[in-house]
Formats: sequence, structure tokens, C-alpha cells
Amino acid sequence: MTVAPQSTSPPSPAHLLLRLRLAPHSPVPRRLDGAWWPRSYDVLTEVPHLLAGLPRTWGHIVSVMVNGRVWSAAPGRMLVANQVVRLHRTTAVHAPNTVVLLAPGRGRWDLLVVPPDLTEEAAEPMMAAAVANLA
Repeated sequence: MTVAPQSTSPPSPAHLLLRLRLAPHSPVPRRLDGAWWPRSYDVLTEVPHLLAGLPRTWGHIVSVMVNGRVWSAAPGRMLVANQVVRLHRTTAVHAPNTVVLLAPGRGRWDLLVVPPDLTEEAAEPMMAAAVANLA
């Protein structure tokens, strides 16, 4: 019997679980709507994965704003699931670790971006605090 060698390469991003925690729905506005722990700061890789994992009730996200100081350079728009998504980069001091998602007629969602290089032990409390709106 022959056993095929196992691949040592990491799984593709499409096969990785989305590390996202969303706050429970509330009629009271929140500062943060959840936390996202991407695997890198590569906009073209991470944003499509995030958008694919969002609740359908959020509608079609047409605009994404990221921190221009930490995220990779990218064009002003990208195609995600055959839909155009505009990409905006900001260097705003008041929200350096957030990503802002906009869906016309549905709303705006602000997610804390947990640094990709953190360990699970460091990232989990940050994500839990964002969901509890303590971040």
C-alpha cells in the first residue's frame, strides 16, 4: 500500500475559518459592532474573505475603509463576488485599528481589527471585549 505524502503548505485562505465576532443586535448604537482578526494586512486577500462571512442581513457592502498606515496598498475598488466594492484608506487618529463597512440602506458597521500577528491568547480577550463593547 502506498501513502501519498501530506502537503506541508498552509491551507488557502478560502479554507480557513473567518476569525470574526459580532456583537448582538441592539437598538442602541454601539461604538464597535464586533471584532475581526485577519491573518494579514493584505487588503486584496483579507477583505473578500471578511465580506463573504458577514451576515446576509447586513446587505451588500459597497464600501470598506481601512487604516492606510497598516494595510497593504490596493486599488480604489475591487471585485468581490461579482460586485464592485470601493476601498478607502484613512489615517484617522481616532480609529486606527478599525475597519468600516458601508451598505446603502442597511447601515454602517465598525469592526475592531485585531493585529494579525497576535497569538490566540492575546487576540481572544480583545475580540471578547469588542463584542461586549468594552474595547
